[in-house]
Amino acid sequence: MCRNIRPLFNFEPPVTDGEVRAASLQFVRKISGFSRPSQANEAAFAAAVDQVAAAAHTLLASLVTNAEPRDREVEAAKAREKNARRFGTAAG
Repeated sequence: MCRNIRPLFNFEPPVTDGEVRAASLQFVRKISGFSRPSQANEAAFAAAVDQVAAAAHTLLASLVTNAEPRDREVEAAKAREKNARRFGTAAG
């Protein structure tokens, strides 16, 4: 359920609003237990996603590092290779 929650700090190119929103949505889904909220809970759910996204943006803007930015393509290739070893499928 948390597949969109990934490290978002120190990447080149920088994190997008869409990536932060996707991670925030997955986080709110996880802690609420809802994939889709009922109409009665929809406003609270949407507000929570907005608040988590705002907090994530604040956090990411506040963090500092001396490390070189990680390359998204290199990290994605590492993840595919790890999954291939773990699940016995061809990396691709």
